[in-house]
Amino acid sequence: MFVTRFAPSPTGYLHRGHAFSALTAFEAARAVGGRFILRIEDIDVTRSRREFEDAIYEDLDWLGIAWESPVRRQSEHLDDYQAALAALTADHLTYRCFRTRKELAQAAASAPHGRAETFRGGPLPPLEETERLAAGSPFAWRLSLDAAEQALAGRPLSFVEEGEGPGGEHGTVAIDPGLAGGDVVLARKDVGVAYHLAVVVDDALQGVTHVIRGQDLFEAAHVQRLLQALLDLPTPIYRHHRLLTGPDGKRFAKRDHAETLRDLRARGVSPGELRAEMGFD
Repeated sequence: MFVTRFAPSPTGYLHRGHAFSALTAFEAARAVGGRFILRIEDIDVTRSRREFEDAIYEDLDWLGIAWESPVRRQSEHLDDYQAALAALTADHLTYRCFRTRKELAQAAASAPHGRAETFRGGPLPPLEETERLAAGSPFAWRLSLDAAEQALAGRPLSFVEEGEGPGGEHGTVAIDPGLAGGDVVLARKDVGVAYHLAVVVDDALQGVTHVIRGQDLFEAAHVQRLLQALLDLPTPIYRHHRLLTGPDGKRFAKRDHAETLRDLRARGVSPGELRAEMGFD
């Protein structure tokens, strides 16, 4: 059974780019008689708002998209992610990172791994870590790529790309976990669990067979495939699609205040007109 999903974060209103991604996944599922799941990725409690979540339901319904119920809201399943983090920690694959953003930038710039943005670190000496914890210093749990590579020594990992990566990647793609920035954050105090860990746990628990999303998340597939292997989770097929761009050539993004679907409705654009504009006739 073909199972895919659309997983927005309720940190703003949906725009054309979201609509294109949601319709791409929905129509793919409908074409083969598969299942389409809506998931609300609201683990960022500092930015998520219920008003934005309610707007997601309204916008998708306006587009003619139907989804299964109940909707999985990540904030209601934190124990699932903590269990996965505990399993990785028990296997000595994580460490507490106390570095500040400035320290991380300096460490990444001097890292001998071929990419200035790649960071690899490790735990502090036990005494120093104990002192930092006693002082209440903030830290993030990071995945150790060095430890992961040792744990999977001799086991090449790849994923199947049915769409196309930003560099034309297609077919069987060998992973390069460092593309996501090195030792990625799996959890932190202010946000709790982080994106990469929550996504792989959710996709496995919800039986997702095909991950259909924008090319801007292609690099994330590399570290997510690694986490799937470390947690002994199934690997879905990936289908990354092109990103919609505006007249200025820039992709639609919340941070750039892209025109929202609510704005489009307010000025009289119909769902049919928007679907046709994006190639869904």
